[in-house]
Amino acid sequence: MTDTKRPFSNPLALAILVLLFERPMHPYEMATTMRERRKESSIKLNYGSLYTVIEQLLRTEFIAVREVLKEGKRPEKTIYELTAAGEVELIDWMRELVSSPVKEYPVFEAALSLLPVLPPAEVMDLLEIRLGLLQKTIEDIEAEERLCREMKLPRLFSLETEYFKAMALAEQKFSKDLLADLRQDAGALRSGWAKMRNQLLAAKPRTGKKQARAATISGNKRNQKRKEQ
Repeated sequence: MTDTKRPFSNPLALAILVLLFERPMHPYEMATTMRERRKESSIKLNYGSLYTVIEQLLRTEFIAVREVLKEGKRPEKTIYELTAAGEVELIDWMRELVSSPVKEYPVFEAALSLLPVLPPAEVMDLLEIRLGLLQKTIEDIEAEERLCREMKLPRLFSLETEYFKAMALAEQKFSKDLLADLRQDAGALRSGWAKMRNQLLAAKPRTGKKQARAATISGNKRNQKRKEQ
């Protein structure tokens, strides 16, 4: 693991550097190319942030303006290119990302760390919903894999899909195992959790219980709607 401090941590900046490593481009072409290659499923993309990151890359001199084109009454079109410093940063950054694991903060992991706020019975229902959605995600990935095989797309260009599927399968297994342990009360997981939560609620001030009950009812209704979708 590395402690290297980089000017950028935004994957969109990395994608821009990679695109300009291929050839000079204007922003619209960058966005179009990313979408054609379906990279927006791995890297968050919108035009506002694209232009912001381009400006930041210009200030660090990792990219530069190659030329500004003007065609008739159309708006000017700025073509950007990768600088020598930008290419050094790109290659070094990629090497670091591939070689060095980093601690990430998935939202599901965050939810698991705060799970005792919910009753175990409700969490069991929510895990069933999650498993259904994960299964749909995995089926969608498999459909995309079939399409890639039909197109004879080289594996190199779908590695991120393989990784996403592996993560989805791992999360599916974890969620299934957790749900089974809750149902069986393995290691007193469910009963111990319920006891601890009941003690916590009993120690809370009495004020606000009506609001809490109303919030619980509202949450149950939302969960039921998700099940029905």
